[in-house]
Amino acid sequence: MPDLDTVRAWQDRIMVDADGDKLGNIESIYVDDQTGEPQWALVNTGLFGTKSTFVPLAQAARTGDQVQVPYQKQLVKDAPRIDPDQHLSESEEQELWRHYGLDYGTTTADYDDRDVAGTGLAGGDVDSGDRDRDAVYDEVPDTAVGRDTSGPTTDDAMTRSEEELRVGTQTRDRGRARLRKYVVTETQQVTVPVQREEVRVEREPITDANLGAATSGPDISEEEHEVTLREEEVVVDKRAVPKERVRLDTETVTEDRQVSEEVRKEQIEVEGEQDRLRQQDRR
Repeated sequence: MPDLDTVRAWQDRIMVDADGDKLGNIESIYVDDQTGEPQWALVNTGLFGTKSTFVPLAQAARTGDQVQVPYQKQLVKDAPRIDPDQHLSESEEQELWRHYGLDYGTTTADYDDRDVAGTGLAGGDVDSGDRDRDAVYDEVPDTAVGRDTSGPTTDDAMTRSEEELRVGTQTRDRGRARLRKYVVTETQQVTVPVQREEVRVEREPITDANLGAATSGPDISEEEHEVTLREEEVVVDKRAVPKERVRLDTETVTEDRQVSEEVRKEQIEVEGEQDRLRQQDRR
């Protein structure tokens, strides 16, 4: 069990589960009024801090800038939802102990007198804007003002409160896209004109113009004449030619999504002699 001085420094730190997954920020520390030992951490586990969950501190330990507990995230998310009204009743604490599989024991402490570390005076309204982060109050001052009008220290008015949704956005990874270049082979056909030489026999009659060339040799003889025939052949060569540049880019698309969450609000009704009076419209 960590001591109170150690736990006091955990205020507003991130709590993680046994696997290191984030559970939420530590909002408050609940201590035992009889022993002064820290018992529970109130952790903001809901989306945008809309839900607070009690987590046992018996086996909590600091890991770097975080506080780690030996419980799985789903177990913490499924914990009984108890109003963080600065006090835990005996039945509420028994329910929490059973949920986390812990032995409740035979303690006889007055659980209705449990106080909250860093949330102001015991019995007062919890207001995050007025919290004293460094003070721990283990006793209820005589001047404390209650939440109803049944005590000797209350005034003549009753406070009506209701929950309001705080909705925002957070960025997360939704997938990945990548470019991959690979090589495919295809057959191309190109028509190329080629030339070749062929033999053609030309005959001409003996005339006065060619008579001398025709009678310059022997009268009768054997001779051979030879010519070389030529032709063109197709030569294929390949080269790489850049065609285009391709890159990945992102664009932001805005769409509307509906978020629904249950909220609670207090209603005030009049009993007794005042029933004959016209009540104010409920809001």
